[in-house]
Amino acid sequence: MSAPEDMSAPEDVSAPAQSRGRRLDIPQGGPLDGAGQPGGARTAREARAHLHIAYGPARLCADPAPHPLPEGPVPREELARLRRLHRAVPGHAAMRDHLRRTHLVALCGEPGTGRAWTGLALLVELAELTGGGVSRLGYAGPDGASGVEKTERGHGYLLELPADEAESTAEPLLDRLRGHFAEHEAFCVVLVAGGPAADRLLRGRRHAVAYRPPAAADVLDRHLTELLADRPAGLLETARATARRPELAEALGLDEPRPGEAARLAGHLAAHAEGRASDERLLEHCRSFAPHQAREWFLAAGGPGALPAALPALRAAALRIALAVFDGSAHSVMAEAAELLAWELAVTLDPQYAPGRPLFSARPAACLATARAVHGEGVEDLGDASLPVRAVWFEGRRLAPAVLHESWDAHHNLRGPMARWLRALCDDPRPQVWVRAAVAAGVLCARDYLYGLVELALPLARTDSPVQRMAAATALAEASRAPEVRPAVNGLLHAWARGDDERERETAALAHGYGLAAGSVAASLEELGRLARADDGRTTSYSVVRLLAGAEPETVLAALAHWLRDTRRARRDLALLATLRAVTARTSHLWGLGEVPELEPYAAWPLATALLAAHPECGPRLAELLRAALTWARSAGAAEDALVGWIRRAAGDERQLAVLCDFLPRLAQDGDEPLDAGAATRIREVLEAL
Repeated sequence: MSAPEDMSAPEDVSAPAQSRGRRLDIPQGGPLDGAGQPGGARTAREARAHLHIAYGPARLCADPAPHPLPEGPVPREELARLRRLHRAVPGHAAMRDHLRRTHLVALCGEPGTGRAWTGLALLVELAELTGGGVSRLGYAGPDGASGVEKTERGHGYLLELPADEAESTAEPLLDRLRGHFAEHEAFCVVLVAGGPAADRLLRGRRHAVAYRPPAAADVLDRHLTELLADRPAGLLETARATARRPELAEALGLDEPRPGEAARLAGHLAAHAEGRASDERLLEHCRSFAPHQAREWFLAAGGPGALPAALPALRAAALRIALAVFDGSAHSVMAEAAELLAWELAVTLDPQYAPGRPLFSARPAACLATARAVHGEGVEDLGDASLPVRAVWFEGRRLAPAVLHESWDAHHNLRGPMARWLRALCDDPRPQVWVRAAVAAGVLCARDYLYGLVELALPLARTDSPVQRMAAATALAEASRAPEVRPAVNGLLHAWARGDDERERETAALAHGYGLAAGSVAASLEELGRLARADDGRTTSYSVVRLLAGAEPETVLAALAHWLRDTRRARRDLALLATLRAVTARTSHLWGLGEVPELEPYAAWPLATALLAAHPECGPRLAELLRAALTWARSAGAAEDALVGWIRRAAGDERQLAVLCDFLPRLAQDGDEPLDAGAATRIREVLEAL
């Protein structure tokens, strides 16, 4: 027989009548019945890593978006600078021969990669042979280019197609242009941005060449040499040394700057070497590169005003925003999210038009190139197993937050479709989807809490979907990282905890499980203790144990011990249920929004075992709690079952078993309070069977 419960503490008259006298059971799973637990820890960690990057004052000093270059003859000064700085890229001779033979070549690559300079260099070389000049043409729609009617024999012409040029019109346009320039014995280089149109041209092998940019380091060095040629000799070496500083690479946040960015960076480095810019000013300029790229992308997407002409630009924008949320995820997850967002954007632009999806589109690599992204081998955590996937990520860690912030801050009408999109993703049971969407929603709420509360947090919290309520709690906790937003979030959760809406109370309890909204772990525990009165313990005990798996386990264990001595049964039950969860729950299933590196080696272990291994000082307090659960009548049966399962699970792992063997003597005896005889007998039987 189990020992009777300590009756010196009076019954909690505030507890629900049905809870009085009932026996406690081992809590099974979390509030989502497992959704969001296997794989949630890795997903949350990656979402934080990609979106939690200090922005600094970069937006204040970002370079303005470039204006289109004027049509007409290229100035001599520009051609002279080209001759001094340009170096041939891979395949230059083959491109020149193709241009001489066919009179037209299309360079397919991304803006800012040096396509224009390479195109001008090719035209200059041929013009020098024919005695012609070099000019720029303006795009005049799918039927041609402005200024083409004045084509001169032996002249070279540069034309840039818009990034959203349709696949169906690019190839016929190039055919017409090639015939025209061949007839006039002139030459034309057409710049085609990466994407579906470029991919189709390259697959057809007609006029198109895949442009490979020069190395950014070479471009940077040549521009530095040019800028500092007339300065004291030591300044060039100073600028080169500064370019190699780790803090500069961190501020840039790009895997490799594009040639255009390398040229801009050279200007900032030269100014710094000459003493015209401080270290901090230089870093501010570096931090502006990713926001500058994001701003260019969205300005380009704002061109076409109606569907279906606008669809290519909308799909490109949706892809970049989806990448910002799912940076590092499986390509299939990101691609599906991008299509869902593209639909939201399309119906917002034109509610009368129902866009479909292209079934056979460009190859993934071609689409990703438009977003400075690549794909490769990745891994998704499924709890008990890791699954290899084809992952996708930006080529620069600052691009994800830059895109998310730019879309939310600078384009108000994007907010509605983005909010609907994120809410829908937050109803996906896969943690690889809803966790990332919830973290992104929290980041956006922090940037505009008044809007985010109404359009993101409240709709999620007030649904009947447990996954969406968990997402609402995650988003609110994430938003409360911002010190200026935290009081508002804490006040909202305080009101929900004392309100009559069960869904809002549950969301408040889940949010406090992250230990952020109330300002400290101790304050969150205090709120969870209050919420225990209106809760059967399933949600509040889950949140308490999530805090126990965080950065302050001793604070949580002290609170549990205090609750055991509380006169209110709801709090005693909360302490007992949390103790049982600690013994049965897997550590990785209790992920939070903070880093706990000391528990990482034990992620697959039960939390109690992981705590004993990582924090041996927690042993006495944990023994006290578990001993109480084993000796109190209401929890004894559940505690015995939990302890037996704990020991049996450890039996298959020598490391776990060693930790448990060190702990069990502490559990079995505490001064004059021996372990209950029935529990001791069951433990002995399990140990003998090992």
